[in-house]
Amino acid sequence: MYRRRYPVRHKKKEHEFKRRSKLPKIKPGADTGLKKVFALIGVPDKIKFKPDKFQIKAVSAINKSDCLVTAPTGSGKTWIAEQAIFRILEKRGRCWYASPLKALTNSKYNEFSEIFGARNVGILTGDRKENLDAPLIVGTTEILRNQLYDAMHSGETLSTDLVVLDEAHFLGDKERGVVWEEIMIYLPSRIPLLLLSATIGNAKQIAAWLSLIRSKECIVIEENKRPVPLFALFLNPSGTLLPLISQSGKDKKNRLNKKVSNYINNKNSPRFVRPSKLPPFGDILKVLKKYQLLPAIFFMKSRADCDNALALCMENILQDQHKKAAIIQIINEFAEQNHHIIKHRHLWHLKNLAVGAHHSGQLPAWKLVVEALMNEGLLDAVFATSTVAAGINFPARTVVFLNSDRFNGTEFVPLSPTEFHQTTGRAGRRGMDNIGFALVLPGKFMDIKLIAKLTTSVSSDVLSRIRINFSMVLNLLLSYSPDQIEDLLEKSFARYLIMKRKKATGKFIENSYNYLSEDFFRHFNFLKETGYVKNNGELTEDGIWASKLRVDQPLLIAEACRLKIFPKSNPALLAAIIASFVNEQETKDEIDKEFKPKNLLSVFLKVTKALKPFFNFMAAKGFEVRPLFLRPAITIYAWATGQPWEKVVSLSEMAEGNLAMLIFRTADNLRHIETLEQFFPEAAATAREAIGLIFKEPVVIDN
Repeated sequence: MYRRRYPVRHKKKEHEFKRRSKLPKIKPGADTGLKKVFALIGVPDKIKFKPDKFQIKAVSAINKSDCLVTAPTGSGKTWIAEQAIFRILEKRGRCWYASPLKALTNSKYNEFSEIFGARNVGILTGDRKENLDAPLIVGTTEILRNQLYDAMHSGETLSTDLVVLDEAHFLGDKERGVVWEEIMIYLPSRIPLLLLSATIGNAKQIAAWLSLIRSKECIVIEENKRPVPLFALFLNPSGTLLPLISQSGKDKKNRLNKKVSNYINNKNSPRFVRPSKLPPFGDILKVLKKYQLLPAIFFMKSRADCDNALALCMENILQDQHKKAAIIQIINEFAEQNHHIIKHRHLWHLKNLAVGAHHSGQLPAWKLVVEALMNEGLLDAVFATSTVAAGINFPARTVVFLNSDRFNGTEFVPLSPTEFHQTTGRAGRRGMDNIGFALVLPGKFMDIKLIAKLTTSVSSDVLSRIRINFSMVLNLLLSYSPDQIEDLLEKSFARYLIMKRKKATGKFIENSYNYLSEDFFRHFNFLKETGYVKNNGELTEDGIWASKLRVDQPLLIAEACRLKIFPKSNPALLAAIIASFVNEQETKDEIDKEFKPKNLLSVFLKVTKALKPFFNFMAAKGFEVRPLFLRPAITIYAWATGQPWEKVVSLSEMAEGNLAMLIFRTADNLRHIETLEQFFPEAAATAREAIGLIFKEPVVIDN
């Protein structure tokens, strides 16, 4: 039975637990059954690259059709994309390589610039626009989707001869999957589509849907063999390493090692720590170091745990002076681009202990430092949240699980097969390791049997996440009539899945079939009532310019533009007000700091008062309306008016990474206002200045 994350505690039970729990002294040891496995540890011989069969098949497939490649992390999916791109460039064609993350996009841009030559590669994200005439563009999926909107409106086809969608399993992402699905629906069938992913359980189903809506075959290339074998371990709190799974014949699949099973079933088994405490990571690193299992990535449940873990590694003093010098050199190279790195509170741990933390609460520049050091093999351990498993090249010999669940934004839920495979994809570095390891630490929130089951499970199915929003409706109405949009929505993966279910069960659920169409018309009718769409379905002039606001709350920002209540000549004030529109987190909005500029308070009250009728009307029609918060506005105003970073962080009451994300998203919204120059020239010019005020070190990394 899976346990709740926060069980009700009783003092008596706590006392009994402390009384019977033993905290043994950790002494490195290993079960004799691991001798053969540990003998495999080492660096493979350098051999001339020879593509695998699945790679050759995939290159052949994309030359004649669409192709969906699903293969483990590190197996060489990018090589397939490279060969497909080479073929297009040789014919003087153009390619688009789309990825879900800006960090991954930047990484691929640098990688492809070396392979194809810098003059042949451009990058297009919200933050970077370089060499846009290059035959190969690397960008984020949102930018590609927006280009498809523009192409549909202009009546032109997208200027590319190949689209590569990396991390294609994001089709099932709850928040952003709609963008992937839109791209697949809108992309002209003449343009070959190459999809790459490590974790798609229903690849053939997705390919069948694509073949149907694009009227061309989508060939599935599946490879299940890892390039570096994975072995699962269990660490007894005594310090002894054990195989997690039984290695004897028929008992091998999902069957726990007998000693591990005995540990689980013994109520008096020793524990690493008292409840709510972190394990003794310094002692654990000694065990891993003795058996050559470093470097390791420890996956933690929270950002605070990642940071606090570093203080428990004080015994891991770096003795190798050459390694220490290499660490310092890389840190200094990054510090030349971003001076804030030198002030980071974890700098000492990197230099002297060869350990670091990596999570979304950190600045992008600092995370790049940690990633660079890990990729060079200079760190012994990194303590990270699950975000590091999502597509970034961040390999290690061992990944360590402390919990068998993860926080999904609302609650803690058990790890899914896909999440487990994404995480273990970091274990074992191709060309650097003969074998990789997944290590399980027993603890309060570790279901050891679940992890054992996940080691042989297949990836989860990817489901449709398409949903209607105002930006989508406005942009589709630029190019299509309402009836044509209904036909377009019938191409959705959601409808395909519903029809497959009907065929399988013989049951037809009317509400589920029509929900997209009904939701479209709900949005459509609201846009008519508010003057953005004409009765005949065409956009009004306001609707045309509002369609350029491809942001989370386009109608609220459009209404503010229409009412002319945004500051027109003060870029710092405009940036501050826009920040109140993009902040998603529930926040304590009482401002008890001395920094409360009267001009900002006045503008904020003016905007909220003017928009209140529109807010109320949206809510009355059943649409979600997020309130405008003052704290993010004051925070961004302080940053835009030159307050020191440290003071702005304190004022925001946010982690640095969250504040950086607020700045990035504010800048992105300002860029969309900048596109309205034809209609609101003053606001557009002010938005351009505002971006310059907030886009600076330490948030921005010099490229």
